[in-house]
Amino acid sequence: MNKTPATPVTIEPATAADIPALIELLGILFSIEQDFHPDAGKQRQGLELLLERPETACVMVARADGGIIGMASAQLVVSTASGAPSAWIEDVVLRPAHRAQGHGRALLDAVARWAAAHGAARIQLLADADNAPALDFYRHLAWQPTRLFAWRKFP
Repeated sequence: MNKTPATPVTIEPATAADIPALIELLGILFSIEQDFHPDAGKQRQGLELLLERPETACVMVARADGGIIGMASAQLVVSTASGAPSAWIEDVVLRPAHRAQGHGRALLDAVARWAAAHGAARIQLLADADNAPALDFYRHLAWQPTRLFAWRKFP
């Protein structure tokens, strides 16, 4: 059952002026993830890099009540499996008081539209294996898990 948003929300591309609020949101997200930890300096650096590459990256924000209540980002990579660009969606986060009101879906729809407009043949995302609410959310929106595992190594 869809809930009606309590307040009007606007979904739009982020600007450099939004970075402090986005760092706060990333702090919320990274505080619940096992693989990452909040670091305002690194988050600022990453957000600046995303915002200066509008042809290959986007950051969408949800605005309501005079501030930013959520965000999602996407970046293009080339998929040899698809023979086309593919978009990695990251940093999907809403302030707790604004969850379960359709804003997460709206953010994902916005980055999906951006990806399609930039030639992406597929969109994909990673979610923390212990974040049951996020996993349930993605399943509810008909996202399909893959048989791939994410691996990392620091150079």
